[in-house]
Amino acid sequence: MHLAYPSVLAVLLFCTGLYGVLARRNAILVLMSVELMLNAVNLNLVAFDVWLRDALHGGQALTLFTIAIAAAEIGIGLAIVLAVYRNRGSSDVDRLRDTAETDAAEALPDEWEADDDTTADQATAPAGKAKKAEATA
Repeated sequence: MHLAYPSVLAVLLFCTGLYGVLARRNAILVLMSVELMLNAVNLNLVAFDVWLRDALHGGQALTLFTIAIAAAEIGIGLAIVLAVYRNRGSSDVDRLRDTAETDAAEALPDEWEADDDTTADQATAPAGKAKKAEATA
């Protein structure tokens, strides 16, 4: 087997993934593009392992570790995307910059602060959080 065939395929996969990371706005599509890039690296690792006829199969072992790390990355990434989607209603990557809280957003006006009474604090806590979310939006 020639080394050029899997290498060209890996370059095409990697370039497709790179384009997806740079051009897409949807967070799920960005995660899928990162997976394409990792699969291109895995293809190169296995192809070079076969081409070099490594007795220990180091390329294939490293590929297994990369697949495990990619699975963990996609699980954590999807959890973050779902949390952002629940809070914001969109998984647009450009709008993720708005999730950072600034000092001005943390300081609530006097009319939104609850009284010193603890029962009033417990009763108005959900309303206060909703008003804070409106203030930061």
